[in-house]
Amino acid sequence: MSKLMISVSGVRGIFGETLTPEIAINFATHFGVFSQRGKIIVGRDSRISGPEMFRAVSTGLMSVGCDVVDLGIVSTPTVLLAVEESDAKGGISITASHNPAEWNAMKFIGENGMFLFPEKAQEFISSLEKPVDYVEPNKMGKLSEDNEATKRHINKILNISYLNIEKIRKIKFKVVIDSVNGAGGLISPKLLEKLGCEVIELNSEPTGIFAHGAEPLNKNLKQLEQAVKENNADIGFATDPDVDRLSIVSEKGKCLGEEFSLLLAEKFVLSHKRGDIVTNLSSSMASEDIAADFGVKVFRTKVGEINVGKKMMELKSPIGGEGNGGIICPEVHYTRDAPVGMALILGYLAEQDKPISELAEEIPKYYFAKGKIKVEPLKLDSIMEKIPEIFQEYKLDKTDGIKVLGDKFWIHIRKSGTEPIIRVYVESDSTERSQELCRETIEKLVR
Repeated sequence: MSKLMISVSGVRGIFGETLTPEIAINFATHFGVFSQRGKIIVGRDSRISGPEMFRAVSTGLMSVGCDVVDLGIVSTPTVLLAVEESDAKGGISITASHNPAEWNAMKFIGENGMFLFPEKAQEFISSLEKPVDYVEPNKMGKLSEDNEATKRHINKILNISYLNIEKIRKIKFKVVIDSVNGAGGLISPKLLEKLGCEVIELNSEPTGIFAHGAEPLNKNLKQLEQAVKENNADIGFATDPDVDRLSIVSEKGKCLGEEFSLLLAEKFVLSHKRGDIVTNLSSSMASEDIAADFGVKVFRTKVGEINVGKKMMELKSPIGGEGNGGIICPEVHYTRDAPVGMALILGYLAEQDKPISELAEEIPKYYFAKGKIKVEPLKLDSIMEKIPEIFQEYKLDKTDGIKVLGDKFWIHIRKSGTEPIIRVYVESDSTERSQELCRETIEKLVR
């Protein structure tokens, strides 16, 4: 049985095993009290356990006096934006993001429409030890629905100041979209149609039975690659179940790699709005090359969109995100948003009048290798403790896990905040070197 994962990212586990309705109710009641018993907005992805999770969450919230607004099945960025633009005291997104279909989770949102800042998240986790005072029956919260959140989200994207919407519409891009039977099927095709695209949909029905691996990784996108080629499409997009990560397939039917989503967005946005950009420690060195071309700097944070988003707010960055396909555009909000990414990429295509494969070729090339070590939760720390000795001859950055800095390469080793695994990310100047460094690192850590 897997462990219930509790962290600043929220709480997640396998539904019916480590994450049960009773546990969901407990977290929801405490979050309701933590949020001053105010209005809470709740949305969910398409997982089969979603309705049961929603019933538990809404019951817990209303039992402590919170009014609950149900958005239904929506993207996670839609939930975040809905909280930001309302008078709600917070929100809960019921989604396990890239985890397999049997998992579910609760992600907690502050009244600013962002996931809880780390210090607030820790404060909330500490509050779970306190008893809950339930309200009297006549003071229980009420349940209402909001069916317009996705529409408002799309309109906010269409109003990005530097997007030439009419130019995009005139081109009539042919786009294949793969939503993996997640929440994306309810927003991505609608946005693309608003942008004048001819849309070919794959796996748009939000059944929660994922058509392939939930992460938008190259290995999971063979169907999308084939569909782009068969339909002579201009581009293919893929999202994860809660629609905060974006991957791109070129007009040649080849995955670009999820890190290119952010890099292409950086080039486009910086050509219109100059400013320092923010990304995490595991994202590509190419961001530094792009920033240098525009005379700006790159600031790197711990992994996690809240760390990136918070730093972007401080710097007033025009663009930022994470190399896993997470694009943050402050003109919409300070959270990862795959539909925003689609609009930015199409805007770049329209402006440059080049195929996406050529635009990707213009970005300096580095090569990633990614691996992971699945271990018992109690062994995570003992493995991490080996790293300083193994890499004692290198400079080590301990901002988030440990990042080994070498000559034209880096290795980032960190514990996942959502699963009992250790992630190993490598980037270097060749595919072979990255793969070898990744393999050797994992071998040394598991000895």
